[in-house]
Amino acid sequence: MTQEWMKAIVTTGNGGYEKLVYKDVPIPKIMQGEVLIKVLAAGVNNTEINTRLGWYSSSVTDSTIESSTEGASIPSTDGGWNKQTPFPFVQGTDCCGLVVRVADGVERSLVGKRVLIRPCIRENGFNSLDNIWMGSDFDGAFAQYVKVQASEVFPIDCDWTDAELGTIPCAYGTSENMLHRAKLKAGETVLITGASGGVGSATVQLAKRRGATVIAIAGKEKHEAMANIGADSLLDRSIDLLAELGEQSVDVVVDNVAGSGFSDMLKILKTGGRLISSGAIAGPIVQLDMRDMYLKDITLIGTTVWDEPVFANLVRYIEQGEIKPILANSFPLSSIVEAQKAFLQKKHVGKFVLIPPFEEY
Repeated sequence: MTQEWMKAIVTTGNGGYEKLVYKDVPIPKIMQGEVLIKVLAAGVNNTEINTRLGWYSSSVTDSTIESSTEGASIPSTDGGWNKQTPFPFVQGTDCCGLVVRVADGVERSLVGKRVLIRPCIRENGFNSLDNIWMGSDFDGAFAQYVKVQASEVFPIDCDWTDAELGTIPCAYGTSENMLHRAKLKAGETVLITGASGGVGSATVQLAKRRGATVIAIAGKEKHEAMANIGADSLLDRSIDLLAELGEQSVDVVVDNVAGSGFSDMLKILKTGGRLISSGAIAGPIVQLDMRDMYLKDITLIGTTVWDEPVFANLVRYIEQGEIKPILANSFPLSSIVEAQKAFLQKKHVGKFVLIPPFEEY
């Protein structure tokens, strides 16, 4: 059989933007139970940058932005999520695509359907926390085509554009998983740090959908956009949080920022409150007064692995018109460096996506 080729961004190792190589690679060959998907749009996330930088290594203590500067120390072995990153490989955790081929054991009715891919795969079932991630542990969506197990493919019927759907999987899945684990209820008050980012803006919408009162932290220039997606109160990033809100003022904190402001998060939580996190973009090393945690019966929840209901919930929310996309900008796949540089400037609200070329290979 003649080899088929496609364009892809191959990440060749830990390092700077020079590690992102736009080149021809073979189109993946599908095996039993797999589908081949033509990528229509692929979102840009912190995780792709962090994986390239090796930021998940225990040796890294800086923020994502500090780690991305020229001359930053790059680890060589333990910078991946679960294990050593499989360089060279294709990153890309988000995918809106079109099913073009199915292997044996897969319903042929999937062919031709527009789909979202669930990137967090519970490889040993939902009774185990073992997991692998598309675009981190195996080849992802920064390419014209990607293959995945049919169990991770979710057809979707809505009027959103491909680019708008490309904003959803990682950010909204991470957000819905956090709120699901935190058991956020109607009538509770939730504080969301980094509210203008992909996960943050998703969390504002998804928390409002659950009937919570949302306090969002973002730069003042982004407050109007935050109000438009449902934030009830808006605080600037430079504010004295304790002076503004006071102790025992919120039920849940969703904090993917961490860094120097972390200690105040536990103080503003009510007795029995929950702090949940899936990131630490301002720095992974924080100050924690254990008395704030145990004297107030606070629960700290870390989340990476998605629970079973999460992704199906998101598809349902979209199809029922309960959430809306926040697409900041789209870039050609070949312009990934430009997109990641713009991403790190943090001047946008929502998500960036990459659009592969549409010629057939």
